[in-house]
Amino acid sequence: MERFAQLFTRLDQTTKINTKVDELAAYLKAADDDDRLWTVAILSSRRPKRTVNTTLLRQWAAELAGIPLWLFEESYHVVGDLSEAIALTLPKPSGKNEQSLSYWIEYIKALDKLEEAEKKSRVVAAWQQMDYTERLVFNKLIMGGFRIGVSQKLMVRALSKCTGIDENTLAHRLMGDWTPDRTTFEDLILTKDPLEDVSKPYPFYLAYALEEGPEGLGAPEEWIAERKWDGIRGQLIVRKGELFVWSRGEELVTDKFPEFHPLAEQLPDGTVIDGEILPYKDGQPLSFNELQTRIGRKNVTKKILEKVPVVLVAYDLLEWEGEDLREQPLEHRRKLLEKLLGQATASHQLLLSELVPFSQWEELEEERRNARQYHSEGLMLKKRASVYRAGRRKGDWWKWKVDPLTIDAVMIYAQRGHGRRANLYTDFTFAVWDEDALVPFTKAYSGLTDKEFREITSWVHRNTLERFGPVRSVEPKHVFEIAFEGIRKSTRHKSGVALRFPRMLRWRKDKPVREANTLEDLHQMLEVYEG
Repeated sequence: MERFAQLFTRLDQTTKINTKVDELAAYLKAADDDDRLWTVAILSSRRPKRTVNTTLLRQWAAELAGIPLWLFEESYHVVGDLSEAIALTLPKPSGKNEQSLSYWIEYIKALDKLEEAEKKSRVVAAWQQMDYTERLVFNKLIMGGFRIGVSQKLMVRALSKCTGIDENTLAHRLMGDWTPDRTTFEDLILTKDPLEDVSKPYPFYLAYALEEGPEGLGAPEEWIAERKWDGIRGQLIVRKGELFVWSRGEELVTDKFPEFHPLAEQLPDGTVIDGEILPYKDGQPLSFNELQTRIGRKNVTKKILEKVPVVLVAYDLLEWEGEDLREQPLEHRRKLLEKLLGQATASHQLLLSELVPFSQWEELEEERRNARQYHSEGLMLKKRASVYRAGRRKGDWWKWKVDPLTIDAVMIYAQRGHGRRANLYTDFTFAVWDEDALVPFTKAYSGLTDKEFREITSWVHRNTLERFGPVRSVEPKHVFEIAFEGIRKSTRHKSGVALRFPRMLRWRKDKPVREANTLEDLHQMLEVYEG
């Protein structure tokens, strides 16, 4: 644990990628297999789940420090990070920790089934034998929200440097459903999987957002346009009679989508299709919210399959009869894809991404504005001659999204942010009018400049009406234009709606509070969006 805490400090103190990789590689080389495996798991978002309520942790920390809970709470809101606030508050340790990272993770996992008094005893005992950094790491692990400032990609690079195994091979071995409870470092990292080469996906090619119009891209005839669908990007692979489905997040999700299993027999070996896994029923796409009801479920029931069936909207062919096509022009890959889908019998499971015809850029502007009529997010623009590259690259592929939905709302609650913005009020709750009452309907915390956040923070200090822990009720004096990507019905919210990706587009200092939008406006927007 001491070595892992030191690694945490070194990684936190540098922004240089090569330094992070070197530090992590040195740690992985020196650690034992159990600690190495748990480090890889933590950096692959496979952290142990939370086993202690944070309210209890705050109470125990204040008690051990000999300070009133309200003082700890105020200090926490200034620090902005609960794990750090606890580590700073606790008195000096009375012992020394000599246990490993894996020991403390098992210690944390064992807390889950204990009664509150026993949990408290064991947590306090752990705190009393750890220094500041060890406590900080322990607290983050026990809360189930550990972040170390290293992406999985950098972790894979460090692991490659440590083991001598190719990065692509390691990235593939780390995909899928595994936990340290069900494998070992030897089996997961050092042992070749017989299906490794068979199931391996290609790195995804990602488009850049087109901020302005497409006029600067050149001649329209050099480009194709497709709908931008709101689903899950995925690759469908058929090799040696086996079918594999990978998400863009490098997760093997074959079992999540049993609809695709028959394609193992209907598509030829050596086929890799890139496309969008889309909820689809009665000849049209469903909303992403419908797809979310399937995501994360351990068991996809018959009822869910009937309620939210999916298709793969195919828009690229990366492998054909075992041949890697990525260096071939998109136009050629598209023709082969059309040929392949013409041969497939399961057309209701595999759909071809239709092209949006155009001869002038102005025609596409209208198509983009009308994107929501097709339940899409906008358009994808791809150069006919483009090869299939890896990662996010500018030049050949662009996503041209529809303008966001917007509504003017009144700020009624404010809360401090976290990290470098812990001293600023950055998280706000917004409301719309329902006759003479303000009804809260969303929260937002991004979109303003630092200068604007400082200005609104100063105003909150002077105009707080009530305090509810870290939340401040404020006078309804300010109107903000809220942008969002989608809207849906919600029984969980008093307003009856929930927004997708809300953020503050601008501070409407020019608009009186009474001219903010109404709840009826929101519901009308919902009818149009869902209609």
